[in-house]
Amino acid sequence: MTCLEKLSKANRWRIRTGKMGSDETYGWNGCFLVPREGEMWHIMIADGLGWKHLSIKNAQRHMLPTWNIMCRVKDLFFADEEWVVQFHPAREDYVNDHPGVLHLWCPLNESLPKPPIALV
Repeated sequence: MTCLEKLSKANRWRIRTGKMGSDETYGWNGCFLVPREGEMWHIMIADGLGWKHLSIKNAQRHMLPTWNIMCRVKDLFFADEEWVVQFHPAREDYVNDHPGVLHLWCPLNESLPKPPIALV
């Protein structure tokens, strides 16, 4: 399934009012409140500066998303064939402006280098 097909399904959770509000005309940009595994997750997506970027945090309490949540969110917003990464930058470039938030990234105009499948 393509990214846009998936987004059309996720639109039921799009925040449509207030300062974080958007609608379908925003494309792959907006904020969503998505229920998963008994929790509500606040998700922001954007596609600027050559990257698709997704950030996720728990909307109810301070808790990091699990691996399973990250996989489910990746499946909800990114195309089936897309490789998506969670970066761990060099120590000198590390910034943590929002504790409790994790991020997924996918370049728009190039392919990510990938390890051999046997190593994944």
